[in-house]
Amino acid sequence: MMAFLKRFLPRGLYWRAALILIVPIVTIQLVVSTEFIQRHYERVTQQLTSGVALELAFLMREIDAAATPEAALAAARPLAEALQITLTLPAGADAPVEDRIGVLDLSGRALVDTLRDGVPGLVAVDVTGEGRVVNLRLDSAVGPVQVQMERRRMSATNPHQLLVLMIFTSLLMTAVAFLFLRNQLRPITRLARAAEDFGKGRMAPYRPRGALEVRAAGRAFLDMRERIERQIEQRTLMLSGVSHDLRTPLTRLRLGLALLPEDPEVAALQADVAQMERMVEEFLAFVRGDAMEGTEPTDAVALVRAVADRAGAVLTEIRGEPAPVEIRPQAVTRAVENLVSNARRYGSRVEISLWFREGSLWITVEDDGPGIPPEKRDEALRPFTRLDASRDPNKGGGVGLGLSIASDIALSHGGTLRLGQSARLGGLKADLTLAR
Repeated sequence: MMAFLKRFLPRGLYWRAALILIVPIVTIQLVVSTEFIQRHYERVTQQLTSGVALELAFLMREIDAAATPEAALAAARPLAEALQITLTLPAGADAPVEDRIGVLDLSGRALVDTLRDGVPGLVAVDVTGEGRVVNLRLDSAVGPVQVQMERRRMSATNPHQLLVLMIFTSLLMTAVAFLFLRNQLRPITRLARAAEDFGKGRMAPYRPRGALEVRAAGRAFLDMRERIERQIEQRTLMLSGVSHDLRTPLTRLRLGLALLPEDPEVAALQADVAQMERMVEEFLAFVRGDAMEGTEPTDAVALVRAVADRAGAVLTEIRGEPAPVEIRPQAVTRAVENLVSNARRYGSRVEISLWFREGSLWITVEDDGPGIPPEKRDEALRPFTRLDASRDPNKGGGVGLGLSIASDIALSHGGTLRLGQSARLGGLKADLTLAR
């Protein structure tokens, strides 16, 4: 039952809080309205109508005591005028023959029932007349009698005014509560937006506001963001020093090998040095990531086309409406180059496609290589993981960081990297998703 109801409940905090606010108010209004109308108005109507019923009963006794209609009319008319009752004897053509009660008449049924209990000879009551006039037909000893009187003598006047006032007050107070609710939820929304931007690598300005608990959460977020930035900066500075320290001996080794006579052993050592340099560069690229680069509006089509031209890939398809995307261009370039390089290493044909979707950008790289088995795709995204046994080990490989770097860059842009099977080329399909 709860699972069924959750499908219809709002998911946002604002509308959930509004629902918590509105449901009790509406419930209270319905309960109060029902109880007040059914009990208070019906009782008031019964009390007032009981008095009128006594007057009509007395009037009918005077009519029944007369011998002729003329004598009855002469005896009852002064009493009727004193009681503000219009008496017609015999009854006119407009006298009702059955009870008539309006659909929205809140007290009409109580009025008719009270009159029938207290007035002998009552035939029909019409409470739908114009000008709030109640029209009655009664049987007497001298013939049918028509009685007309104002409705205000038997029920409270304008009962709808209470409903109108109650509804207006409820709407007004609900609107005021909405304003206060929005002011209380706005800091939470800003905190969520700042956290989302930070997850995408954007440093959005944020200052804690709102209630004490929200301010505490905002200050905790700022402290966390500052610690993460400080750790990234320290890591980057440390790796810059390591990079400098490692490149210096590698450069000396390269120069020393260049002075030696050429032979197979020297060529093997030079290849080892080149591989060491490539490994150092991949290590630094993985740890450095895109921490030192800011986001900027970028032409994703031109970026991907430039990578495809340099790597010998083909940009085959552009779906959606191309528009500048707020990304880190160097980081995304590095991610696409890693994917294309990985595809070129294990396949002969590489195709790239772009898809500008609502709120995201999809960059898909496909090849015609052997692909990656489904059970090993998650493992392939882990750092320092090489799946050479499932690919072609004779074509060389890196240190297992290309896909990891691309995945980290996608995560820093609020997206993800998913691996699959290319339906068109039969090899690996890499979907790099970036939030727009």
